[in-house]
Amino acid sequence: MIGPEIRTCPAVLPAPALAPGEVLVATEVTPQAGPRAPCPAAPLAAAELERAGARVRTAPVTLLPEGATSTVRLVMAEAATGAAARGPVLACGALVPAGHRAEGTPIAPDRRAWGLAWNAVETWARLARPRTVLLAAPRSFCAGVERAIETVESLLDQYAPAGVPVFVRKQIVHNTHVVRDLERRGAVFVEELDEVPDGGLVVFSAHGVSPAVRTEAERRGLGVVDATCPLVTKVHAEARRFAERGSAIVLIGHAGHEEVEGTFGEAPQATILVQDTDDVAALDLPADADVAYLTQTTLAVDETAEVIDALGERFENLRAPLSQDICYATTNRQLALRAVAAESDLVLVIGSPNSSNSVRLVELCRREGTMAQLIEDVSAIRPGWLEAAARIGLTAGASAPPALVDDVIAALRGLGPVTVDERTTTVETVRFAPPSSVRPR
Repeated sequence: MIGPEIRTCPAVLPAPALAPGEVLVATEVTPQAGPRAPCPAAPLAAAELERAGARVRTAPVTLLPEGATSTVRLVMAEAATGAAARGPVLACGALVPAGHRAEGTPIAPDRRAWGLAWNAVETWARLARPRTVLLAAPRSFCAGVERAIETVESLLDQYAPAGVPVFVRKQIVHNTHVVRDLERRGAVFVEELDEVPDGGLVVFSAHGVSPAVRTEAERRGLGVVDATCPLVTKVHAEARRFAERGSAIVLIGHAGHEEVEGTFGEAPQATILVQDTDDVAALDLPADADVAYLTQTTLAVDETAEVIDALGERFENLRAPLSQDICYATTNRQLALRAVAAESDLVLVIGSPNSSNSVRLVELCRREGTMAQLIEDVSAIRPGWLEAAARIGLTAGASAPPALVDDVIAALRGLGPVTVDERTTTVETVRFAPPSSVRPR
């Protein structure tokens, strides 16, 4: 690709016009003659401008002939991929003194807005070059996440038309985009049950709840739909089984995580939480104690194995769960990412900061010496990350929507040709039945 060309040109956009100080980011550009050209890197420019403190609008624009009068002037970067193929990489603009108001008053320039627009285009345009995206598979939604989301969607379809609110305790899954989408559709997210009116309908999230929460819901007469992931439910059952036989339960997990709180609540008097090998060394239990271990389902496989090995060295009669507690989806996404991380200059992991399995993916890459960043969506990508990144590993945590992956690839294509190389380590066929209360009758 020949280097990007940066130029300015007058443009017109649909009403309403830009307010003073606003910066426009073009989502597509239509020349006076010729087909419309999309600006797929628009989210990158918009986010850069917002980080700089600009007020941003997005809209399609039409280019005007040079010398035409317009209240919007566009600074535009074009990338030439060959003698006959040219396309806009990105474009944004601001109010500039390109004419007069109807009453004859000159339009005052907004130098700050124009400067921000120019800088944003210049920043991203210098990164325009071909890239390869190493796409890890499996990625994105797992069966437990799909089941939880579909549960809330089914309840909204059933109750929202009648005006009956559907409450969800905590985030249904740990992803901001999923929660916002369900909120737009009418779901009401609460932190605790005291925010749900007596007799109301409440959904328990995929991470599970303790018996104390279930008891409180029953006491309040709440209608409960349990969207707990079946693999989390399995860990709860193991906790009860170990407690009934009198074992001390060592729960490997992260303090404060909702899944850990729910599992811990099954046998709080018998359970001790550990997070690493240092916690294991500090356990005040004799070597011959009857000890069993359980784990959070979204931990790093290799780090958890180290903790389990440390427990085995401490306790001669250590009991294990009947099957591994770390779920298949967490394991599969870690193995898939490991297959591309070593070949990547940069790895982007799509997921929310409170998503345990997403954070573990970032940590996996960094332990192996690959630069990795956790991003909520395409708007979080920083230009400095891409300067030396010709090969970008890309994945998404088990609670991140697949569409966010497509958005990242599209935006990168706005900076030049992208070759997508999908690396599949396994194909997931797991599917969980919905809760009985939302199954079709």
